[in-house]
Parts: sequence; C-alpha cells; structure tokens
Amino acid sequence: MSKVSEPIGLGATGKDLWKRLTGKYEFRPDELTVVERAARTADRLAAMEETLGGAITATGSMGQTVVHPLIPEIRSHTQLLASLMKQLNLPDDEAAAGESSRSTQARKAAQSRWAVAHGASA
Repeated sequence: MSKVSEPIGLGATGKDLWKRLTGKYEFRPDELTVVERAARTADRLAAMEETLGGAITATGSMGQTVVHPLIPEIRSHTQLLASLMKQLNLPDDEAAAGESSRSTQARKAAQSRWAVAHGASA
C-alpha cells in the first residue's frame, strides 16, 4: 500500500481520520477527494463542538432563550460527514475481517429475496 500525503491545513481530528482511512485502504484519486472533504468536515465539527462547549441554548436578539445556532450546524455537518463516508463504500470492520454481522447477513438475505421476487439474479 502506497503512502498518500495528507492534505495541507488539516487539524488534529482531520489528520486522525485521514491517517486511519489512508492507512487501512487504498483510494482512487476521486475517492481521495472525498476522504479529504470528510477530514475537513471532521475538523469543522470538532471546532464547532469545542466552541459550543456543551451549551444547548443561547440568547436571541430580543433577549429570549433560543437553541444555540451551532446545534443545527453540527447536525448538518454530522449528516454531511456520514454522507461522505457512505460514498466511500467502506466495508464494515467485521466484514473486512471475514466475519459477517447479523445485520449484514439480514441485509444480504433481504436483497437476495428481493432479487428472486423481481426476477433478478442474486
């Protein structure tokens, strides 16, 4: 497996994600772009969570209590990170180790049943 240079400007969280992924898998150039975006998103999430500091509410412009503005941003970035990771189509750790989890087995069985019911090959 060849060593891939980490992108410039990653923070600690992004560097950790980059190293864990590129140390375990080989990626095509287009996939490396997704890995980089995921690492940068992870950095932004870490920064927002640090800034939030556990707060859930903030004071609005009229002095009212409102949901902290970082809460929806964190939710949005969490969904983005999940989407980017899904694009990489990485194997489950158990599946990668040659073991199949119950949910993986159930998913394969359901896909097989669907294929048979719809005349496709499983």
